[in-house]
Amino acid sequence: MARMAAGTDIGIYREALVFLGTAGVMIPLMARLRVSPVVGFLVAGLLLGPNSIGRLEGALPWLGWITITSQEAVDRLAELGVAFLLFTIGLELSFDRLWTMRRLVFGLGMAQVVLTTAAICATALAFGNPLDASLVIGACLALSSTAIVLQLLAEQHQLTSVAGRSIFAVLLAQDLAVVPILFLIVVFGGTVGDGAATSVWAGLGLALAQAAAAILLIVGFGRLILRRLFRLVARTHNRELFMATILFVVVGTSLLTQFAGLSMALGAFLAGLLLAETEFRRQVEVDIEPFKGMLLGLFFISVGMRIDLAEVTQEPVMLVASVIGMVAIKAAVVAVLARLFGLAWPLAAEASLLLAGGGEFAFLVLGLGSSSGLISPDVEQFMLLVSSGTMLLTPLLAKVGSRAGLRATRARALDEGHADPGPVEAGRVVVVGYGRVGRLICEVLAAEGRPFIAIARDTEAVRQGRAAGHDVVYGNAVQREFLRRCGLDQAAAVVLTMHDPVAAERIAAAIHAERAGIPIVVRARDAEHAIRLFKLGATEVVPEVLETGLELAGTALETLGMPAARIDAVIRGKREEIKRPLRDAIAAE
Repeated sequence: MARMAAGTDIGIYREALVFLGTAGVMIPLMARLRVSPVVGFLVAGLLLGPNSIGRLEGALPWLGWITITSQEAVDRLAELGVAFLLFTIGLELSFDRLWTMRRLVFGLGMAQVVLTTAAICATALAFGNPLDASLVIGACLALSSTAIVLQLLAEQHQLTSVAGRSIFAVLLAQDLAVVPILFLIVVFGGTVGDGAATSVWAGLGLALAQAAAAILLIVGFGRLILRRLFRLVARTHNRELFMATILFVVVGTSLLTQFAGLSMALGAFLAGLLLAETEFRRQVEVDIEPFKGMLLGLFFISVGMRIDLAEVTQEPVMLVASVIGMVAIKAAVVAVLARLFGLAWPLAAEASLLLAGGGEFAFLVLGLGSSSGLISPDVEQFMLLVSSGTMLLTPLLAKVGSRAGLRATRARALDEGHADPGPVEAGRVVVVGYGRVGRLICEVLAAEGRPFIAIARDTEAVRQGRAAGHDVVYGNAVQREFLRRCGLDQAAAVVLTMHDPVAAERIAAAIHAERAGIPIVVRARDAEHAIRLFKLGATEVVPEVLETGLELAGTALETLGMPAARIDAVIRGKREEIKRPLRDAIAAE
């Protein structure tokens, strides 16, 4: 009977089922509502945690099947989610690229930590907190949530943008500030006399040396044997062994840096940097993605679980004022520093709002501060609510920042005259988008003496295009009035080059509604996207995968010695063969 009871005791599996069910409901729901899944997971943690519905489990036992009660178990797995996120970020970088960011990391990032700590400390002092407690509060609230911010940047495809790189540099500097902040608590947590002060400073030096040794060990170990290890594993052609090796590297380096007093995420980031220099980086990215996504979802749920709605109702006005004040202080500091480090005001505004929230590190620091007697339990709980509240607001702040940046960009373009298409030239080509593809098309048109005008929504791209001698203007091609000002009624053709499929569809529909007969050539993501574009009025659609494959095939045939005319005929025939079903599918509807 005991064995059967053990077999039917689902234990932690119940919470795993709740989490998986939450993910299955929240992700498609948020996708339909066009809201970040981060928001869904945060709200789910708030509702399903021990501080909300979980309180009623005693009276209504069946609620135990839809609530998550073990905060500690969730936190441990959530830490791994952040580690996997930083690991994938490291895979996208390299030590050379990281070295080029040193000015932002040690300049902008460290200045943000110091100045924000000082500003929040001064505010805490003004409300009657002691100096040591105020410093601890300022230091922990100065840090932002690496997981939430980087996930939002990834969703917006901004990780490699100027603002994205600057934000990541600040987050990396915050991770490096972990050891000094922890020692701040050690220093203030006890009475420090002359001998004790010497001991503390010696301990700080030892901890910093230990952290540096851990980083050097990871880098040295990785440079020496990591590539060899993965080559050895790859030769077995055993996918499970390859996956196990990835997990060993991520978790092992994370635990090593945690043992050295640094964050687990920093160790995982270093491991990603090392693997970025190998030939295995792309396969590793693919294999690690499911783990990262699920564990990050658990992290966001864990943040929501920390918010106690009963505590919120005790001092609602003070709590709201504190949340707004913290966001305002951090945003102001980041915006000014970002501007001093060369970012344009629109980018500085976006960065400031994304970094204005609190971070997961506050939970650890406030807990240590309370256990050491620096912070009273009431202050600890209040500051946890402030930090959690700002983290809950981060997705909204990101959206506000993006819109504010867009408005500022539009105003700047108007001020500089970049939004004026000038006199209409009959017969010119309208190119929408001036990224890598749009720039190449403009160069070809210019070389052939064909008149054109390019439209872009990135002021930096507009500036570079004008500097290159191209007729590039800032504007929104969805607006039909703007299309008229660009001479759509007298244009020979329109070429849409943007990578965003939704934007391409909206612009194609606007152009077709304004002038149905004009040839519209559109870059498509795949066959399904191509069919939607044909329905919206596109004349010719160029799927990215198709043209890449045909280009490779043509190059291969050329390498094999086939004459150029024959290659051209083969490629044309194959292109038509693939596109014919797309047109037939449209004609059949």
